[in-house]
Amino acid sequence: MFSSLARLGLRRWLPAVLALVCMDLMMGCAARPESGFLATTAYEAPSATEHTILIASTRERDARPGTLYSGFRADWLDYASATMSVPPTHVDGKIEWPQTPPGDPRRDFAVRDAGYIDGDRAFLATVNAELAKRPPGHRKIFLFVHGFNTMFAEALYGFTQVVHDAHTDHVPVLFTWASRGKLTDYLYDNNSATAARDQLAHTIRLLTDSNAEEVNILAHSMGNWVFVEAMRQIKMQGGLKHPEKIGLVLLAAPDIDIDVFKSDLRAYGKLKKPYYIVLSKDDKALALSKFLAGGQTRVGDDGNVQDLAKLGAVVIDLTNVHGDDPTDHNKYAQIAAIAPQLEHVLQSGIEKNHVATSDAADQMTSTLGAVVSVPVNIMGNSFSIVSSR
Repeated sequence: MFSSLARLGLRRWLPAVLALVCMDLMMGCAARPESGFLATTAYEAPSATEHTILIASTRERDARPGTLYSGFRADWLDYASATMSVPPTHVDGKIEWPQTPPGDPRRDFAVRDAGYIDGDRAFLATVNAELAKRPPGHRKIFLFVHGFNTMFAEALYGFTQVVHDAHTDHVPVLFTWASRGKLTDYLYDNNSATAARDQLAHTIRLLTDSNAEEVNILAHSMGNWVFVEAMRQIKMQGGLKHPEKIGLVLLAAPDIDIDVFKSDLRAYGKLKKPYYIVLSKDDKALALSKFLAGGQTRVGDDGNVQDLAKLGAVVIDLTNVHGDDPTDHNKYAQIAAIAPQLEHVLQSGIEKNHVATSDAADQMTSTLGAVVSVPVNIMGNSFSIVSSR
């Protein structure tokens, strides 16, 4: 059997496949939050922190109590809102899941309130109302697009963790497309992601037409495919009314064919603001994706980061960061707590012979032609930033 696998060129992919299968089995034993995890609690824990998450979704509504959305595709873009509570005992990079929903807000993530918002106008009014709670200069939006194999509750709880750990005061908006949340449904998820591009483009238009001063975007895994396709749609349709409102764009562990992505970057032309690509060369989930795609390299595990930099992207290489999950696919969430320091490094610029500093930054050591590689260490997280000069 193994000789047959070797002839097919699969032997070197078996560790990644087995790791992903083991992870899926562990998640199954842990009872992944398919339903009921949006049940609300009236108890307000002392010292707990609450975050109101606005939601735009291409999932079908789910009538099961405490669920809101399923993994099936809807024919329209739907909206909702959820107020999430993070316990005072929370540890950065973790999600303290309730053993039984709604959980105990003193030690668990919990839902304080959740409900649907009907239509574009009501959603935009809700966005503007949340923005108005912030003073001028802080009226910004943080848009997140999740990845493959993600149930709705996982997307919502995971985004809440990132928002909390990053200490951001931006208005958080979750764009959630119809992932079934099953490892075996990769093709279904890929088609769902493609089907969601027009709705994400519409959401981006709504957010940039709001009273926001800036819209910052984080996409993860297959969510990057939705985002790149949405931006392509926007460009083909004449662009945004307020393109200047698009701020920081972080593409984390992008599950996109490298050649398709490079083609899209060339089609965009020189970006006014660079895309920041967060990748890790030991990402086992993307190794499996590469196998399923016939051996085509994914952006998120591309070893030739200099090519991406030359196309105008800034690459944040997390290969040397120890991952907390078996696949090393969610490292972006682990470093959310250093987001303010990382943003300072990025905003200060990366130039030839420039020292990128932070609370504990290393000296820049090398340049590669027109590409600069900056090793950075922030709060014990060692990684590199690669950019064109």
